[in-house]
Amino acid sequence: MLRLTPLILALTLALTPAHAFEGSAGNLTVTKMVDRLSEPWAIGFLPEGGVLITEKGGRLLRVQDGQRSEITGVAQIATRGQGGLLDILVPRDFARTRQLYFTYSKPQQGGQGTAIAHARLAPGADRLTDWTVIFELEPGSSGGRHFGSRLVEGRDGMLYATIGDRGDDTSAQDLARQNGSVIRIARDGGIPADNPFTQTTGAEPEIWSYGHRNPQGAALDAKGDVWVVEHGARGGDEVNRIAKGANYGWPVISYGRHYSGLKIGEGTQKSGMEQPAHFWDPSIAPSGMMIYTGDMFPDWRGDIFVGSLKFDMISRLDGAQLTEVERLKSSDTRRVRDIREAPDGSIWFLSVRQGAAYRLSQ
Repeated sequence: MLRLTPLILALTLALTPAHAFEGSAGNLTVTKMVDRLSEPWAIGFLPEGGVLITEKGGRLLRVQDGQRSEITGVAQIATRGQGGLLDILVPRDFARTRQLYFTYSKPQQGGQGTAIAHARLAPGADRLTDWTVIFELEPGSSGGRHFGSRLVEGRDGMLYATIGDRGDDTSAQDLARQNGSVIRIARDGGIPADNPFTQTTGAEPEIWSYGHRNPQGAALDAKGDVWVVEHGARGGDEVNRIAKGANYGWPVISYGRHYSGLKIGEGTQKSGMEQPAHFWDPSIAPSGMMIYTGDMFPDWRGDIFVGSLKFDMISRLDGAQLTEVERLKSSDTRRVRDIREAPDGSIWFLSVRQGAAYRLSQ
């Protein structure tokens, strides 16, 4: 029998009744775990059983033992357009270090840029200390879109973070700028010596891959590979397995079109540029990504789950030739911003429209 953590048990009791719908794994139960959220963006699980949730407007919330509290000590956030307090990463050694990682839009001269910071959360405390910025996209720009901002802790202990093109599409092909890239840095912000462009004149040494538009989901698979999902324009949302030094083509190649209907770049393929593992047309507006490893849904192990902001569903992808095989949809899967596997193997997701966190279980 699956044992629930005190947090999950308390919240399940507090926010029942749940409701069910049918999926490929049988009868699925959706339970509202946290409500009254304002533009939730990311969720993280603490080893002591609590849940942390970021809200784009700048609040960091903890829900534990049936109680919710706001954690103070978050830095000043530039909440413009798609920018705000964005992803949260609870690293594998959190129980020892008490260190959390965040991405957010940082106020800068001339606008805002995607930034990464770490801070400490002492046991039982409701305040972050030692907020330290370890990376920021510079120079700042005034646009309020395409911050990217998902964080993954690699098997190598490095941080992989997605950076959007900030609405400046051609910058994604410019190695002298970090726009439109996946970066790889050490946990103190240092540059790993084996990054692909450390010896390339004029290139930003943090860049691991480039040619991305706006990757708002990222996850690690069982082999340790990093995957991202990114917004296309009108069509052409992509799932990509990230390779060292690879160019993913934006805006030279794409399976979508500009919002005006005009063709993007040179077509769908070009030598030296990667093809997506999967793409959607029409666009689903993907945000949040998880690769399932748990025991609650054994038939889903290794499958990729992506939240949709447009079609109010969760896309499940599977197969050697990655294919969308199911759309999980209920009255609660509305504008799904984040999706995560919980320690007990259940699946949690954040609904922007409902302002709530939900647990999907059997």
